[in-house]
Amino acid sequence: MTRSPTPSGWTRFLRSRFDRDFLQKIQALPTRQNEYGFDPFGFHREEAMAGIYLARLMHRYYFRTEVFGLEHVPEGRALLVANHSGQLPFDGLIIGASMLFDRDPPRIVRSMIDHFVPTLPFVGATLTRWGQIIGTPENCRHLLADDEVIVVFPEGARGVSKPFSKRYQLQEFGMGFMRLALETDTPVVPVAVIGAEEQAPCINLRPLARLLGIPAFPVMPFPPFFPALPLPTRYRVYFGEAMRFSGDPDQDDDELRPAVTQVRNTIQSMIHLGLKARRHIFW
Repeated sequence: MTRSPTPSGWTRFLRSRFDRDFLQKIQALPTRQNEYGFDPFGFHREEAMAGIYLARLMHRYYFRTEVFGLEHVPEGRALLVANHSGQLPFDGLIIGASMLFDRDPPRIVRSMIDHFVPTLPFVGATLTRWGQIIGTPENCRHLLADDEVIVVFPEGARGVSKPFSKRYQLQEFGMGFMRLALETDTPVVPVAVIGAEEQAPCINLRPLARLLGIPAFPVMPFPPFFPALPLPTRYRVYFGEAMRFSGDPDQDDDELRPAVTQVRNTIQSMIHLGLKARRHIFW
């Protein structure tokens, strides 16, 4: 039996920010939690309330997100494959918030975090309790076997650290997500995020990044200089039709590349359509 410890005053305050119906839906989300309320990867519903509250503030009031095509996300396991930008992963936060606050019933989205993140003080433990995991193939296989939803950014650090002049130009995609989709027979849902590219136009200090052992060290050319607080751009998130692929996950990269290119081209087309429909960066 799962223990239900008495919520702290902070947790009670956070829970009071949500209506009863939403809280019931969150409590009903399937997860393999132990007697202390943690799942095998460290996710804890009560401790995630701070992250959920932050996500709602950013989603509803700061970025004022518009969401399109959520009906394309199938029930059961799915890989959300998205473009990546903005220096810091607010795009992942907003994709997760879209699935929580705009989908009925809501679903928790797992984001794959880089291996260096857990080495940051407090950050690694906090993100783990909020449901994020180290992006290893083994972790992904376990989550997909439990019919969970994972968001992946095949551009990786190349996407978030590209120069502002290349905004909305997709960088090279890695092959890992396609091998995972083939191995687990998981549908791929292309996702296009509009608005993140302009949230933090930065200069990357690559020598300092190499010294610190991180992918990039972004600095904004105006206050607050560091992109921890992005500009309040208007986000638009587009979920495309699910794509299914079949084949051998262990085939050579050259044989996998056509399928990966198909997904990449689909997202690039969605980005172009989203930019064409956008009225303004900030509204």
